Amino acid sequence: MRKNLKTKAYMYPLPVLIIGTYDENGVPDAMNAAWGTVCDTAQVAIVLSAGHKTVKNLLKTKGFTVGIADAKNVVPADYVGVVSANNVPDKLAKTGWRITKSEFVNAPIIEDLPLVLECKLVSYDTDTEICIGEVINVSADDRILDENGKIDLTKFEPICYDCGGHGYYKLGEKVGDAFSDGLKLK
Repeated sequence: MRKNLKTKAYMYPLPVLIIGTYDENGVPDAMNAAWGTVCDTAQVAIVLSAGHKTVKNLLKTKGFTVGIADAKNVVPADYVGVVSANNVPDKLAKTGWRITKSEFVNAPIIEDLPLVLECKLVSYDTDTEICIGEVINVSADDRILDENGKIDLTKFEPICYDCGGHGYYKLGEKVGDAFSDGLKLK
């Protein structure tokens, strides 16, 4: 039996994305965004409301980073989502995160997040509030890589947001092999 849950965009998993930017004075900022995805082989799409300081920043600097939050960073990741840089300009100081400048785009890298996409702004649509970024570089902490230099989700433990229950959940257990398991039905 199925139950109708009304109209809501339930999509799972929603990665917890931490969008990093610099303001016009070089002050780093970050916000939590759950509505984002890959939209091409080297592009990301993220819905960002125009009122966010992050949007004002990336429109000026044309660069931003997308850090993927992990289980170790739930508290600071949530904090940058509930506190606005429009009201607390130095909100990153409270997170304890270590910040370095990207070599590739004018945006901060949050060193404590194990995976960071460094992006150049392609477009921002004021009507849809969709930001498209071209991924210029991806940096990963050694602690989440396997012996072949590939991301190991069991070491990474990225978190996702539950839009129905407002919780964070970690991912990690492998349950199959892509482009292979389905061949059993062929």
